[in-house]
Amino acid sequence: MDARFVGIAELVEAPSVAVDVDVMRAFTVAAWAFAQGAEKIVLAESLDDALALKARHPDRVALKDGPPAPGFEMVNSPGLLRSVDLRGRTVVQKTTAGTVGALAVKEASLVLCAGFVVAEATARLLRTRKSDRVTFVVTGEDGRAEEDLACAQYIARRTTAAGATEAGADAAGFLRRAAGSRAAAELAEGVRQGAHPDDVALCLELDRFPFAMVAALEDSLMVLRPCAVPDV
Repeated sequence: MDARFVGIAELVEAPSVAVDVDVMRAFTVAAWAFAQGAEKIVLAESLDDALALKARHPDRVALKDGPPAPGFEMVNSPGLLRSVDLRGRTVVQKTTAGTVGALAVKEASLVLCAGFVVAEATARLLRTRKSDRVTFVVTGEDGRAEEDLACAQYIARRTTAAGATEAGADAAGFLRRAAGSRAAAELAEGVRQGAHPDDVALCLELDRFPFAMVAALEDSLMVLRPCAVPDV
């Protein structure tokens, strides 16, 4: 597999297959939302768009980065989301980097959204699809977020034939890089608002969930859904 790793600004054309990586915290949160029963997640272009979607569908749950704000029931924190019952609900998500990255590759034939919590399922899906070329979008810090790059490189390694047969301990170095990232430090030190003390640990839980997450256009909206992946 030919893997390339780019920031959002480096996307000049729609790739065939894209993996949008946001470890801390957009797609860790998305995975937790599905684990808590959410049916789908609509990725909003802006905060105003998220509120407009919520206004048209008051039963939806809107969440955003940063501190709580009127119209948004939740913030982008896995630690805060893990106790919320979302069975059958639709979530509207707007974040600084993750959702922006997914929307930037919405014309790709396959868009996966990922973090460490769904790394193996994401790699299995790529192996199943026999993708020859995959573009990994490192969403944080203009493509320089160490936690996102580490996760992207780990998934790419697990997607290869050799990497697929390696033991899970292979992930240790990648997780150490993510744990030492700027994002992890800012979350641990309380620099980022709308956080829970367990957020970093939850973002670094390898393969917590058995599903991948696929985003696709539905009626002009980018919608994220969980995807069961056979263990091959």
